[in-house]
Amino acid sequence: MLHVQGLKCAYSNVIRALDGVSIEVGQSAIVGLLGPNGAGKTTTLRCITGEMAFLNGKILEGTIRFNDMYLGTTLPFEVIQHGISLVPEDRKLFIDMTVEENLIMGSYTIRDKKTVRLRQEKVFEYFPVLGGLRNRLAGYLSGGEQQMLAIGRALMSDPQLLLLDEPSTGLAPMNAATIFQVIAKIRAEDGVSILLVEQNAVRALKVADSCYILENGRSVLHGSSDQLRENPKVKDIYLGISTDSQSGSVLEG
Repeated sequence: MLHVQGLKCAYSNVIRALDGVSIEVGQSAIVGLLGPNGAGKTTTLRCITGEMAFLNGKILEGTIRFNDMYLGTTLPFEVIQHGISLVPEDRKLFIDMTVEENLIMGSYTIRDKKTVRLRQEKVFEYFPVLGGLRNRLAGYLSGGEQQMLAIGRALMSDPQLLLLDEPSTGLAPMNAATIFQVIAKIRAEDGVSILLVEQNAVRALKVADSCYILENGRSVLHGSSDQLRENPKVKDIYLGISTDSQSGSVLEG
C-alpha cells in the first residue's frame, strides 16, 4: 500500500533530516517506526503527508507511492482525500471546540451527513468515554481523552492508512494501554493499515507486525516484531535488556 524508497530530505536546503529512508506498509498491516530522538521518524511522516512544504523543507531524492499514486509534492488536504490521515504528536486539537465539533472537522472531506454520523458513532464505539463527553470543550479533556479524540478525528475521514506519531507520549500507563488496544482493534475491525511512530519500543513491538529502525535519518534495520525482539542490538538499545554487546548502534555488528 505505502512504498517509501530512498527518501532524502532537508530543511532550508541545508539541514539534512533524512538520508535514505525506505519503508513499506502492506494492506491491513501495523508497521512500527522506531529510533532515538532526531532519527527522522516525524520527518518521514511529514514527507508522506506533504507538510514539508510548509516547514521550509524539501524532498531531495527518493519516491513516496501510495497505492498507484506518487506523493511528495502532494498537498496535505489532497493526501487526506487520497486516504491517509495523520495523528500528530502534539494532537493539534481545536481546544475551544467541543468533542463533537472536533470530530466533524475531521470529516470535512465527507459530504454525506449520514456517513458523517455513522463515522462518529464508530469513533464512540472505539472510545466510549468520548460519547459521554461529546459536548465538552477539547481543552478541558484529560491527556488520555485528548489522545482518543485526536485518533477519533483522524478516523472520521475513513482512512486507508493511519499515521500515528508517538500516541503514548505523556499518557499514564493505563491510558497508553487503552490506546494500543484500540490501535489493534482499528486494524482488526476496519482493516486500516497503520504506520506507528513510537518511543516505547516494547509496546510497539507488541502491537506491530513488523518494525523499521531509523538512525541518523537512515533505515538501518527491518524485521518482524518477533525477530526484532530477539535481536541482541534491539534488546540492548531499545528494550533495556542487557546483552554482551558494547555497541551503541544497530549499524555495527
